[in-house]
Amino acid sequence: MAEDIGKLLDKIIYPSDLKKLSEFDLIQISKELREFIIDAVSTNPGHFGASLGVVELTVALHYVFNTPYDKIVWDVGHQAYAHKILTGRKNVFHTNRKYKGISGFPKRTESEYDAFGVGHSSTSISAALGIAAASSLKNEKDRHVISVIGDGALTGGEAFEGLNNAGILNTNILVVLNDNNMAIDPNVGGFNEYLIDISTSRMYNKFKGEVWNVLGKLKKFGPNAQGFIQKIDNGIKAILLKQSNMFESIGFRYFGPVDGHDVVHLAKILNDLKDIPGPKLLHCITTKGKGFKPAELHQTEWHAPGLFNKKTGEKIKIKSDKPTPPRYQDVFGNTIVELAEKNQKIVGITPAMPTGSSLNIMMRKMPDRAFDVGIAEQHAVTFSAGLATQGLIPFCNIYSTFMQRGYDQVIHDVALQKLNVVFCLDRGGLVGDDGATHHGAFDLAYMRCIPNMTIAAPMNEIELRNMMFTAQQDNMGPFVIRYPRGKGVIVDWQKPMKAITPGTGRLINQGNDIAVLTIGNVGNFVVDITKKLAKENINITHYDMRFVKPIDKNILHEVFKNYKKIITVEDGTIVGGLGTAVIEFMNENNYASKIIKLGIPDKFVDHGSQKELYKECAYDAESIYNTIKNL
Repeated sequence: MAEDIGKLLDKIIYPSDLKKLSEFDLIQISKELREFIIDAVSTNPGHFGASLGVVELTVALHYVFNTPYDKIVWDVGHQAYAHKILTGRKNVFHTNRKYKGISGFPKRTESEYDAFGVGHSSTSISAALGIAAASSLKNEKDRHVISVIGDGALTGGEAFEGLNNAGILNTNILVVLNDNNMAIDPNVGGFNEYLIDISTSRMYNKFKGEVWNVLGKLKKFGPNAQGFIQKIDNGIKAILLKQSNMFESIGFRYFGPVDGHDVVHLAKILNDLKDIPGPKLLHCITTKGKGFKPAELHQTEWHAPGLFNKKTGEKIKIKSDKPTPPRYQDVFGNTIVELAEKNQKIVGITPAMPTGSSLNIMMRKMPDRAFDVGIAEQHAVTFSAGLATQGLIPFCNIYSTFMQRGYDQVIHDVALQKLNVVFCLDRGGLVGDDGATHHGAFDLAYMRCIPNMTIAAPMNEIELRNMMFTAQQDNMGPFVIRYPRGKGVIVDWQKPMKAITPGTGRLINQGNDIAVLTIGNVGNFVVDITKKLAKENINITHYDMRFVKPIDKNILHEVFKNYKKIITVEDGTIVGGLGTAVIEFMNENNYASKIIKLGIPDKFVDHGSQKELYKECAYDAESIYNTIKNL
């Protein structure tokens, strides 16, 4: 028995070690693996509930399949901690999400066991289908390809596109649906209700239970087994058409629902499914946060809880006697309610991030005017456009990195029609520990090239409120406000709002030597060093440009007429952002000054704290100071 063997997880380095154990040892391994994750994340914060919910599934998958030859593609990659621990990274897992440590998401350059890089949702079925199709073309008939999709990812449109295509290609692909009824917040939508209907139907489960009994005896039926199973499936289709039609009608063989925490049963099921060719879907019912009671009871709160006491579940917070500024997201959440109370046209939209964006404040106070549309950025944008055609003013709050997923809709459905949709892009710039998949590096550049756009970035919370107030005025058209992750700089932020004329910047400091032009929160880095430079007889002129489109041409004419040395600073890519806009203006107006662009370089930046990454990209306060000193 497992208890007599000792601590089994210590003996597991790779899945090949796992395969040496009996099926019943998997129960103990799952227990130890769950304890390992709890220990690790309690002291080194990361994604928590999602990975606890797939411990048994992860163990069963690596026990049954021949990874890395067989390919497991994880959707919403924050559920892959157990996968990382079992695939050679247990001894470095303490570096998870830390600067220069391992990534919090599957990453192909990190391990051969990471079949596909992920971080955004709903990609696994399409990627797995591509891998399976390639295997078929290469005549690798013994290779299995598995997509593990869950945590709300099946509400994303790309997942359905992949399912639809997989059904007709008839490749050997297994989709494992990790159904926990949650994304970060509870799942929404008709498809979620459909899954609930399936998982709670007594008749459905009775018939599917009989299928499992047959599958467990597959080898006894010999060469006619496949035809026998098909007859049973067809009978179930006829009787339970409503429940089974969704997946089976597009060419998938549907199995389940099954208990996603019964690791021995899962291993047997997966082993049997290996013998059934073609596209298959295994529906597993799991609990997000399984095995840690606070995480089971408060799943949204424990998605990524930060530091906590693993014994008591108490959150550990760094105490400070000084009053601290609010997070930008909370300023947004409270301000949209304040504006909506006075302007009945305002509505709020978010794609599955009500808590992360703080739109949940509006959802509690004005439930009829705030919409969570699921993990569906494209739909969120066009849904907002439809609202705008009827005279409403949608504030569509999407993380900057996820806004990329709705880019065509921004161009085609909003900008082309000059609709007054206000895009509030949270997590603009370097976000920190989530790394390259989540940095909001490109929004200023990819929005700036679209006609009819107004693009703003506040330097502080008061500016954010003023920009939101400005955006909801009449005839503003498409309006982007992007702001960073984390806290601002002003404690007393709840001041009366006032309009800002689009395309106008503001003078922060007047000097004689060098002009520094900033956009957004990074302007505060320049404020921090201005007095220090003045003590060294370097007096800079600092403009907060506020808008990258339209850009303040009056300020730029003033700057180019009076300064031969100019520095631009932005928390975004230097390719196509503020610095590029300033150089374009210089060339168009035949000015000649030396311009240094500071910002995110033309590369993908890995994970680390925001402070570490600002320094790596050389636009933290110290780096800006050194650049000015050496100019």
